[in-house]
Amino acid sequence: MSGHYNLKSLIKAIRSCKTLADERSVIQKESAAIRTSFKEEDSFMRHNNIAKLLYIHMLGYPAHFGQIECLKLVASPRFSDKRLGYLGIMLLLDENQEVLTLVTNSLKNDMNHSNMYAVGLALCTFANISSEEMSRDLCNEIEKLLGSTNTYIRKKAALCALRIIRRVPDLMDHFTERAKHLLQDRNHGVLLAGITLVTEMCDLDDEIAAQFRAATALLVKHLKSLVTTGFSPDHDVGGISDPFLQVKVLRLLRILGRGDVEASDIMNDILAQVATNTDASKNVGNSILYETVLTVLEIEADSGLRVMAINILGKFLTNRDNNIRYVALNTLNKVVGIDTNAVQRHRNTILDCLRDGDISIRRRALELSYALINEGNVRVMTRELLAFLEVADNEFKSGLTTQIWLAAERYAPNKRWHIDTALRVLNTAGNYVRDEILAAFIRLVAHTPELQFYTAQRLFAALSLDLSQESLTMAAIWIIGEFGDVLLQGGTVDDGEEVKQVTDEAIVDLFETVLNSPYANTLVRQWVLTALAKLTERFNERGLNGQQERVSALVAGYSSNLELEIQQRSVEFGNLLIMGDLKQGILERMPPPEIRATIMGTVSERRTVGTTRADKDTVVDLIGDDLGSGPATPLNGNPAQSQQSTQDLLADIFGSSDMGSSEPATPAAAAPSQPARSRNQDIMSLFGASPSTSPPSTSPPPVQTGAGSLFDLVTPSASVSASSPPVRSPPPADRSPPRSQIPQLQSYPAYDKNGLKITLTPKTGAQPGVVQILARFTASIRVEGVNLQVAVPKTQQLQMQAISQPDIAPGVTETQQLRILAPPGAQIRLRLRLQYRVNGKPVQDQQDFAGFPANLTAAE
Repeated sequence: MSGHYNLKSLIKAIRSCKTLADERSVIQKESAAIRTSFKEEDSFMRHNNIAKLLYIHMLGYPAHFGQIECLKLVASPRFSDKRLGYLGIMLLLDENQEVLTLVTNSLKNDMNHSNMYAVGLALCTFANISSEEMSRDLCNEIEKLLGSTNTYIRKKAALCALRIIRRVPDLMDHFTERAKHLLQDRNHGVLLAGITLVTEMCDLDDEIAAQFRAATALLVKHLKSLVTTGFSPDHDVGGISDPFLQVKVLRLLRILGRGDVEASDIMNDILAQVATNTDASKNVGNSILYETVLTVLEIEADSGLRVMAINILGKFLTNRDNNIRYVALNTLNKVVGIDTNAVQRHRNTILDCLRDGDISIRRRALELSYALINEGNVRVMTRELLAFLEVADNEFKSGLTTQIWLAAERYAPNKRWHIDTALRVLNTAGNYVRDEILAAFIRLVAHTPELQFYTAQRLFAALSLDLSQESLTMAAIWIIGEFGDVLLQGGTVDDGEEVKQVTDEAIVDLFETVLNSPYANTLVRQWVLTALAKLTERFNERGLNGQQERVSALVAGYSSNLELEIQQRSVEFGNLLIMGDLKQGILERMPPPEIRATIMGTVSERRTVGTTRADKDTVVDLIGDDLGSGPATPLNGNPAQSQQSTQDLLADIFGSSDMGSSEPATPAAAAPSQPARSRNQDIMSLFGASPSTSPPSTSPPPVQTGAGSLFDLVTPSASVSASSPPVRSPPPADRSPPRSQIPQLQSYPAYDKNGLKITLTPKTGAQPGVVQILARFTASIRVEGVNLQVAVPKTQQLQMQAISQPDIAPGVTETQQLRILAPPGAQIRLRLRLQYRVNGKPVQDQQDFAGFPANLTAAE
């Protein structure tokens, strides 16, 4: 069987094929002919056959049978055969192939070849396919070639050394001294390869980085030479001398200056010179400026240099290139916590990016806008965010409404402005307001009696114009139902401006319109029925009884509704309205709900395509007792304080072990401790009505955090609890002794590793199911940065305070308070996630604990 004579004829034959089947036929015949030629040991045709075989391999057809023939070509004394043989080895072999062991000897021989181009072929092949074993075998050869007098060989040897330390970091010491000499090389190619090698070594080993800090002045000298050199035809790119080398030098300086004041001082001047003199009109100049900015922000630079770096990013925001604007916004997001004032100077430019046509730029600009809000600019920033809310994509609105509320809650200059902001959010994006924000708004109005008429009047007017915004509808129903008497009194708003008097008939008309609206769902109708019942008492207080029969008829009209919850409310309220004194006591105004801080917990810092950070933020309510009180998380907190996302922690905690619970999965992390609670369950409890009979299908979906588990994770920075205790199931019928017989202050060892010991001391209170736990931390050696995170089963709720002191000295006891709410009779089970440092080395560990008595939560 004879194939095509050479590669050219094979390519011509393949190109002439009109169908895929014809192509396969040609290649199969040619492959068979090549196999036959290999068996005949035709050395003359071997070169042509390998060339044809590599082309077949590039087309995606099998060519593994030519591996050994490539080795034979490498052994040939002819340079053309070696070149093709090494090319075949790089294409047909990888570091996992057993045949690779046969290549080692050929590489070693050619690394000592008299022809520098043959040495270059061997080095190039080694750098592409070397395995760990080959790296160990040829390490000494590479080390020797690093000292070669030939710049061509030194450059390639440096890249081979880079491959070796990536595969076998233990061999790094072999190249440290040689690498120091490479940094003094005058050849740009050798210097570029040498700096790349040193950068990798310093990244992998801090001790080696300390050794190379002595070369900071030399690197500064190289960079200064590149900046001040005029036109160099050999290295000029877009009018800039060797920008690739400049970028590499800046990256190495960034590593050497990190955490070292002396090295940072040496490079301050040259960094300022590069930032000032680099032409930013072309992309090549922008790449150098960007690396300069990253270097300035990471080293111990002075404040003036940092401001200049942030100003460069500000200029990037005005660039017409979307990629440059995106990079600038992404970098500003990382440094806003370092120098907020410098970033604030570019606030207008950042806000302009909210109107950019690129959605990814809008997303990054929005995240940065959140971090810029403070007491001084809250009015301006909120106004801009509200304007963006009107035109924002739907995927932004949920997180955006949450962030606007958080900013208003934290920085509001007065309650009037706070309420106005909330009302505008409800008017603009009421369908995207989270349940927790709606509950917080109701609490705010309840605690602001001087603005209750103003709020009720504004909500009445807004609801009369628009019934499509669900959160607006529910807020208006609740406020008007609870404070209807205040609304009927009339008054002035807007600095004395008279408003149209609202009558009882107008209120009932509006509620009837809501009931018949196509936008009203089961939950809205439940709220309306409750509000109508409350209004009958408000009308009585005002001496207005003309609408009583109409209200009774509206309520009775739903007594045969197909929805069980609506039917039950209709029947109960219908009976209640015909009662006398009992009705007055039940329907009287509720005391203001307990004020609770609203805080934000970030679920994931690793952003995915199509998901904003704000969309991954959840809002939780803290129980306002001594255990849950604490300062709210700042909006512009330093991201470095949260190095690992809650979602990552969940994956680590629950992916490695299982506590055997069979409960269904529930969202965890910084979400509310009862994420399955509907809006009805969260807020209707303010009416005093039981939410337990609400059908699940009629409730809006809970806020999801993107991670599910059998447990709710609680960290000291974001304690969580439900806004009201869950409906407890009756305790199991066992023979457990009463809680009075349980040892109250017995301690139970929970963790004892690496010199750190943790004991848990439970204490039950008067309320069944509530257990206070005192965690005591002791250490036999100094333990630093202790961070305890705890997960409990979904049927239980957990609150945590911060540890008294994260650094534990020997002989000193530190404490941390925990509080668990569990169904009476349930077993308390904990999953502990610990992070701490011992002798400077970080430790992460996980421990399951179920050592408490089974009757700890038993009812009296």
